[in-house]
Amino acid sequence: MKTPVSSILLVVLASFIGSFGAVFLKAGADKLERSLVGLLLNWRLTAGISFYLASFVIYTVALRNGELTILYPMVSMGYLWTLVWARLIFKEPFTRNKFAGIGLILAGVVVLNLGNR
Repeated sequence: MKTPVSSILLVVLASFIGSFGAVFLKAGADKLERSLVGLLLNWRLTAGISFYLASFVIYTVALRNGELTILYPMVSMGYLWTLVWARLIFKEPFTRNKFAGIGLILAGVVVLNLGNR
């Protein structure tokens, strides 16, 4: 079974959307209050959960026509997006180790997709 390009693109989209989930969860955690009402009214946490849920739905649709062994590792591309958002939004530094880790992830995704031919 060959994984269609449409499934691959959906997983890339899901990883992109999921990365916003991580950003909003961090922003929400920074504003976290120790009460149930405060937790429920934290729109950043709600947005983070919503982005993760949307990512999950898109990923599930992608899995319908694709190989799990090809698509699941591609979810890790969300780390690339998250690295960019963390730098732009939270001013977290880029480091050599972060770039090395992202490089290894991307290399793994490429190698796995070579087996999709």
